[in-house]
Amino acid sequence: METFEECLCRRSGLTVDEVESLLARMTRMEIQKGETLVRKGGRNTNIYIIEKGIWRASYINSDGNDITLWFASKGDLLFSSWCFVGNIPSMITLESMSDSIVYGISRDDAEDFFMSSVEAARIGRRLYEKEIFEVERWLLGSGAPRARDRYETLLAEKADLLQYVPLKYIASYLFITPQSLSRIRAELARGDGGHHHQ
Repeated sequence: METFEECLCRRSGLTVDEVESLLARMTRMEIQKGETLVRKGGRNTNIYIIEKGIWRASYINSDGNDITLWFASKGDLLFSSWCFVGNIPSMITLESMSDSIVYGISRDDAEDFFMSSVEAARIGRRLYEKEIFEVERWLLGSGAPRARDRYETLLAEKADLLQYVPLKYIASYLFITPQSLSRIRAELARGDGGHHHQ
């Protein structure tokens, strides 16, 4: 079983020493299922790293629908870029789908750390690069023609998702109806290739 530190190293490209020096400056927090770290309109400028748990980022669109932007799990970063980068009220809500453990650091403390040495600056750069990559991947994925492929990718990357996340949230992330998702799930359960009908 991959430890949290190993997961963070693999996903961020940081060394074990770098991960340890970053975590040493962060505060470990236990968070209950259903709690939010950032709410729409809030101004939480902290940055968090998930040790355990599944998180959902969402927003309410102009029709009043709850749209899931992304899911995050072990080794992922959590922050509202509106707050963290823009220092403006968040457009998104970050909610825990399961009991979680996260490490948090304020933006000021993070910036102080990243300015403290060349090594620390590299850590900051790596983390930001990872986030930019994730966002770009999300944008590319959202235009993918087949929800089924995206669903399979999601499960491969975040295997414990189904345990905690209601299907309606997964469907909204895939830009499909819950009914379509049920159909995809049935196909996969049957081992049906599904390629002869869309």
